[in-house]
Amino acid sequence: MAEGKDKFIGEVTHYFPKVGAAVIKLEKPLKVGDKVKIVGGKAGEFEQAVSSIQIDRQPIEKGKAGDEVGVAVDQPVREGYKVYTVE
Repeated sequence: MAEGKDKFIGEVTHYFPKVGAAVIKLEKPLKVGDKVKIVGGKAGEFEQAVSSIQIDRQPIEKGKAGDEVGVAVDQPVREGYKVYTVE
């Protein structure tokens, strides 16, 4: 699970399987290029770099605490999966 320098930044609130994107409710900032770990379900966990972030289908470089952002994900996720930044 998340340990060491991994920092909890939010939780998946929705997943769009056709476009491979997750909606993440942020508790801490997230920016394009950050490396994240997504933890939950049978898949366990996986890490990936954030390649794009959107709010209301508009690309942004950085989301702040309180934002609900869309992020392209490498694997299917579900509501409730936890998202951490990896240092």
